[in-house]
Amino acid sequence: MNRMLTLPTTVPALLADAHGLDPVAGGWAPQHAVATADGYTYVVSTVWRPWRGTGDPADPAHAELNFRFITRFFPDGTPLTTAVFGGPRPDGTPSAIIPDGSGDTLAVLPDGTVALALRPGSTHVFSADLSQVLATWPMPWGFEERKARTGDPFAASIAVTPSGRLLCTTSEYGLKWADATLNVVAVSDPVTALAPGSKPALRAIASLHPTTDSQTDADQHPHVVFGDAPVWRDNRPWPTLTDLLTDFTGSSGTFYGYRDCQMTRPSALGDDLFVVPVFGRTFRSGSRGQEFSFALLDDQGVLRGRLEGLHRHDDSPFTGLDFIVVADPHRGRAYHLNRYGLFAWTADGRLRSRISTADRPFTALKNFELMECTPAGEILLLHRKQRLLLRVPVPQDLEALPAAVEAALKAYGTGRLALKKQYAPVNWGWQDTSGQVVHL
Repeated sequence: MNRMLTLPTTVPALLADAHGLDPVAGGWAPQHAVATADGYTYVVSTVWRPWRGTGDPADPAHAELNFRFITRFFPDGTPLTTAVFGGPRPDGTPSAIIPDGSGDTLAVLPDGTVALALRPGSTHVFSADLSQVLATWPMPWGFEERKARTGDPFAASIAVTPSGRLLCTTSEYGLKWADATLNVVAVSDPVTALAPGSKPALRAIASLHPTTDSQTDADQHPHVVFGDAPVWRDNRPWPTLTDLLTDFTGSSGTFYGYRDCQMTRPSALGDDLFVVPVFGRTFRSGSRGQEFSFALLDDQGVLRGRLEGLHRHDDSPFTGLDFIVVADPHRGRAYHLNRYGLFAWTADGRLRSRISTADRPFTALKNFELMECTPAGEILLLHRKQRLLLRVPVPQDLEALPAAVEAALKAYGTGRLALKKQYAPVNWGWQDTSGQVVHL
């Protein structure tokens, strides 16, 4: 099949009609996208709508909405199947999954099944054709649920290494914040699959924050271990990632340091080398110039450096809060996109390409969000407003990346025009009438 560069992120017309989704008001948005080695693409989207106090709240066209759907696309961009979950089925029975949480991330597992990980730690596994929910591990919410040990979480994000190891983040309660905090980076053994009845142990390699005095017995998760015991209180990797980066960057004692820092999902640069985005506190007055690092960790938790070449102010990801780094573990490359540029590194952390969004014809990159790197070595970009995915084929020589991006942006314009003729979208709402809809 032809692998199209520009793909629509569609919502099934039946779903839009049944719930009275208004393309002008919005209310649905793609969150993450991944691709398989043979070119199929999966996109997870959220649908939300508060009850506005008018109309019958029991009427599907006016009712409060909060559900998700995952769409599988052919390599040519045609929607194949959409799995809908989180809200009641059309017959009124409850969904097989109540997707509490946020930060939706997809991963194609080694056996071809699809995992959806949500913050703070719920994980759900679907069949490759999206017809079934194969397994679900919910994260307990609230003090009473945690105390009663309800739920059985797995991870808040999942990435897959070439050998099939799972690179994950997990959240912890009982830090100095009231909610669960993304705090642990961990890896699995490739022998144990994430599948029905099989949840691999995760070996912690890094912990972001050390303040765990408020943790109770209920805050232990037996599948996340350090040494021979669950990660809990002082039993965790040490020094913390915060301390390692503070020492590495020499930011100790500075106002713009790593105190109260956060991290986003890590990506695999190989089987034993990972990149973890860590960024300092954000401020209402603006955070441009604040400390951040895309840290390079090996599978033993040793800090091997960071992705170099970014200026703390001129290349700051704080302007648009764009902290995602994606990696190609088969070719040893990493990519980052923010409001100031698109950047590419080799696995040794050296910056090999910087494409400034201030230069034509690359100003359009400001409108895109970095989603993922495909097994074919492409970068997946999502247009924030137009809800279109752009595949950017990456050349062997990263110094030729600007020419490849320029060609992809031109192809995006041509592809968008063709899709507008095909779908006739209203307010960039791409409604699909051909794909199968499955209510899980």
